[in-house]
Amino acid sequence: MTGKREQTKKNNRSAILEAARDVFAKLGYGATTVRDIIRATDLASGTFYSYFKSKEEVFEAIQDETALRVRPRLRAERMRARSVEEFVAGTFVTFFESVAEDRRAFAVIRRNADAIRIRMDTPEVIAGFDELRSDLVAAIADGLFPPVDVDFLVASFVGVGFEIAEYMLKRDPLDTQAAADFATALFLNGVRALPHLAAATGEAA
Repeated sequence: MTGKREQTKKNNRSAILEAARDVFAKLGYGATTVRDIIRATDLASGTFYSYFKSKEEVFEAIQDETALRVRPRLRAERMRARSVEEFVAGTFVTFFESVAEDRRAFAVIRRNADAIRIRMDTPEVIAGFDELRSDLVAAIADGLFPPVDVDFLVASFVGVGFEIAEYMLKRDPLDTQAAADFATALFLNGVRALPHLAAATGEAA
């Protein structure tokens, strides 16, 4: 009986999150209400509130689940990298493939730009950015990257990745490799100029 109850809880939570993904993607975070999410399920309102207190909690849970799916793959690619080219290419290829595999999750993020603060504040998303930062710190220490501002590097990875991914999904046929090749070439050419910037600003050793 305990196992059955746990499975029911798991199924109910999944049903709420699945419905919320559709509603957020369609209406946007600002226009969505808890009632909209409940109506998209077969569950009673009391059941919803047994799992989440607000639409904000649901939205954050969606972002955390998405981050948990992609983080191990990104980390593994970066850990295998033995050159700046492998580090950059592995990160972009893995990210774009994950976006293509779960377009709806990405659509929820991009459709809900008004909720960007919520997305950035979720524990798993923050952990993912922290992992990228620590991997870049290690890569700089190993000489893969020049000794420049690591926070700028993190912001650049995230910005280039999300913007190119959005346009990638609008194309038919969808080509994750072409997107990764473009992002990698663009990023690497910028990275090659970084030692000169570091020297000019006094950051180079």
